[in-house]
Amino acid sequence: MLGNSFGRIFRITTCGESYGIGQGSGLAVIVDGVPPGLTIPREYIQNELDKRRPGQGPLDSPRKETDQVAIFAGIGQDGVTTGAPLGLIIYNVDTQQVHIDQYHSYKDLVRPGHAEYTFFLKYGEAADWCGAGRASGRETVARVAGGAVAKFILEREGIEILGYTKEAAGIKAREMSFEEIKQNYRKNEINCPDQEAAEKMKETILKIKAEGDTAGGVVEIIAHNVPAGLGEPVFDKLSATIAHGLASIGAVKGIEFGDGFRCASMKGSEFNDHPYLENGRVRFKTNHAGGFLGGITNGEDLVVRIAVKPTPTVSVEQPSINMATMTEERLSPITRRDPTICGRIYPVAEAMMAIAILDALYLAKAYDALARLDEKWMKLKSSPAKPTS
Repeated sequence: MLGNSFGRIFRITTCGESYGIGQGSGLAVIVDGVPPGLTIPREYIQNELDKRRPGQGPLDSPRKETDQVAIFAGIGQDGVTTGAPLGLIIYNVDTQQVHIDQYHSYKDLVRPGHAEYTFFLKYGEAADWCGAGRASGRETVARVAGGAVAKFILEREGIEILGYTKEAAGIKAREMSFEEIKQNYRKNEINCPDQEAAEKMKETILKIKAEGDTAGGVVEIIAHNVPAGLGEPVFDKLSATIAHGLASIGAVKGIEFGDGFRCASMKGSEFNDHPYLENGRVRFKTNHAGGFLGGITNGEDLVVRIAVKPTPTVSVEQPSINMATMTEERLSPITRRDPTICGRIYPVAEAMMAIAILDALYLAKAYDALARLDEKWMKLKSSPAKPTS
């Protein structure tokens, strides 16, 4: 299996499955590019993992995973990072035999919306049939652990990243400022800062759950105080790298930056973000482009939205194919599931954004050190959170 790493200078490599073999099964991440001398509290990483932990309410999977992280490498005897790769592991603790037996009972059937068919094509009979293996949403726990390290480093630079549910089951939150979103962050189970909309979302999703079905939605991720000048103008646009990271999350079916697809119905004069000067710094009156120009950050908030598909595991009977006999059958899975993924996917999206931004920050600082640009340009590229004198 290829493609288990993301990033270039700051880089994560993950491994592990939804169930795995034996009591020691779990998911792990190796994080390259961690600076030496950092005191990264285990509790900081654990807090990020708790955001996506299942079994916390009726809107997520009843699987009772504690998702406790252990740091097994990269920390010295003095309790600080050594500059070596950081190793993190999260053990599976709720892999009950009854659920393994359920997966085994239909291991040869193609579950609609899942990756069984394509796994058969790539790995044949050896494909992991238990809990979808690496295609499971549980794979993302290792991303969140690695992303927590990136978020910790970014916070030193004054950069904040927040994700939240903007829409679920067809119900949309009202437009809100970053400050209001931050104030109401994680105030409800679906993490929608519009409390009224959150209640309607929950009510509708529970009705859909009672039908044996699931709901999709939209998650918005905002990166605040990102300095201008991150990203490259051709293949390595930061917007492209972020899109790569977000699109690699299994449930993501669409991505848009700023006004996104709405720009198709706008005039150029309407979509263009007009610059102005504020205390000697270049700012923009609007943010239709979502904080990017030419794929390079312009100093405004990065605003990205992802379309999150409904959880593919449903109790509604669906057509299937038995890959062992090559016959058509009917399938009605009974395994555990999230009635919506929105309330648990936002920390995964935050993690991938954080890794992409930190990696771009590393690259930009390396380039700037060698480019030796005039100081006037360097001042304009500094983070809005750290204004230059």
